[in-house]
Amino acid sequence: MAEENDAVFKNFRALVESADHKFARVRDFPSYGRAQGQHYFQKVFKAYMRLWKHQQEHRTELVKSGLNRWEIGEIASRIGQLYFGQYMRTSEARFLVEAYVFYEAILKRRYFEGCKVKDLGVRFKELRFYARFLLVSLILNRTQMVKIVLEKLRALVDDCKANFQGTNFKEWKLIVQEIVRFMNVDTTFTITSARPFRYCAMLDCHPNSVAYMARFHAKKVLKFRDAILMSYHRNEVKFAELTLDAYRMLQCLEWEPSGSFYQNHPAEPKENGVAVDYSGASGVIDMNLAADMTDPTLPPNPRKAILYRPSVTHLIAVMATIIEELPPESVMLVYLSASGKPGHINASQLETSVGSRRTTKNKLASHNSIEHNSSAPESHVNGKKGSNDYYDDYLWLGPKSNGGSSNLYPGDIIPFTRRPIFLIIDSDNSHAFKVLHGAERGEKAALLLSPVRPMFKDPSSADIAQNGSQFTFFLTAPLQAFCQMVGFSLSDSDMEVLNSAENVLSTAFSKWEVILCKSPGLDLVWAQVLSDPFLRRLIVRFVFCRAVLSAFCPPEGSDQCLPLCLPQLPNSLSPKSDVVQSSVSQLADHLKVADCFHFENTKIGP
Repeated sequence: MAEENDAVFKNFRALVESADHKFARVRDFPSYGRAQGQHYFQKVFKAYMRLWKHQQEHRTELVKSGLNRWEIGEIASRIGQLYFGQYMRTSEARFLVEAYVFYEAILKRRYFEGCKVKDLGVRFKELRFYARFLLVSLILNRTQMVKIVLEKLRALVDDCKANFQGTNFKEWKLIVQEIVRFMNVDTTFTITSARPFRYCAMLDCHPNSVAYMARFHAKKVLKFRDAILMSYHRNEVKFAELTLDAYRMLQCLEWEPSGSFYQNHPAEPKENGVAVDYSGASGVIDMNLAADMTDPTLPPNPRKAILYRPSVTHLIAVMATIIEELPPESVMLVYLSASGKPGHINASQLETSVGSRRTTKNKLASHNSIEHNSSAPESHVNGKKGSNDYYDDYLWLGPKSNGGSSNLYPGDIIPFTRRPIFLIIDSDNSHAFKVLHGAERGEKAALLLSPVRPMFKDPSSADIAQNGSQFTFFLTAPLQAFCQMVGFSLSDSDMEVLNSAENVLSTAFSKWEVILCKSPGLDLVWAQVLSDPFLRRLIVRFVFCRAVLSAFCPPEGSDQCLPLCLPQLPNSLSPKSDVVQSSVSQLADHLKVADCFHFENTKIGP
């Protein structure tokens, strides 16, 4: 019997070594591109599934031979890590769910907690497990689980500091601080009744416009296949390598399952009302559980490459790879959020509130005059575009000022306009990218450009480092962005006020979708993507954002506090049109904040 146990244990160790070797080969593969080592991933998945099955079938013999519970947890954690990596490469929800299933099982069976070892290496494995589980739970909006795992991580960090005093755990303290800061800003935690960021068929598909969308036919129809999401600001809210703005855009470009997938469940499993104890050695992870948590009726999510603090050359390389692999008749979304120039004071710091308009008017005029005179070449003033126009202003992607190597110029984007691009620029220098319109090399680009500066009733809300970007917030959670702008506290309101406000917005968006479908002058750039629910939702939310800011900003500063779209959307959806202005007015009246706005009497019918 002892020899048989030894043989089982040796086989187990061989399987572990083989799986770990394969894991090391794929761990650092890039998370973009459609064919990046897919056969390697299949091999490593098979290796870990074989290992997992072996330890399940021979659990008793392995425990007798000295197998530790934390070793089982480490295997499960690796599998969860593989699934999450696949989610980041493919954006397929099922991989994210599988990662959650494995991580949740590790937590509930207490694979790491039960061992009570004083091995520093094991403690680091447990710390990494908690950090990865936090990220998965965060993306899945499992708010209760995030809170539970956070407390366990915090307690483990404190325990490690007490028991391993010669080791520096500052990095892990920072991780705890990051997630706490993220939770304090993310409305998923602060407003539990808020609608999800993801596209929900029950909430975002407006019945009154469905028939018009079904009959809408453009000369050309593009499918939304791929997206690049990049946010690069100093001291911005983030957790791990996921910034708040990238997180909001990530969620905005995914489907929300219509079932109970994202509903909060009790953290501890129960059977017949009694809590289950998984601390025994026979706990088995139900790998079929993920099938009950996904929605097979939904289309696939568009692939998303999420770049954390990339260099300019890396960003361009990723864009080139995705554009090269983009299927025919498809469009790529590119979301770039970054400051305009290194170390320069944002215009938002010069004017951020209604109360400071008069005192800062001269400063803004002086600031704009200096920038205009110093950066606008003669060819641009004369209405012509010279080559210098494409390389004057830029987005700054770098930790410190190091010359042009950290500058992303509008001209850097032009080569990629040989294929259809839906470009969102969120920056205090976004308007510099207007020069792309008309300079495309093959396909006209759809451009959504943020205001040069944000506007808030409360100046403290304008800090991107504390609250994320206002423009991105409007595109991903319009009602919450509206309330943040006017200082209306959603957390203090009841469900009826929130739901009624959402209904006002839904009615408005439905009307605007119908207008887009019926507009004979709708530019093909917008018409060819209108049938995609994600891009259509971004377009109507842009219309809302522009109309709200137009009524909120002082007329003398409107050129800087309004977003731009190129080509132009129909005049029937301009900020001054009756159908748009009346919806904003209705929402402001409902929330009793109409005094923050100035609505003109001029009305333009649809």
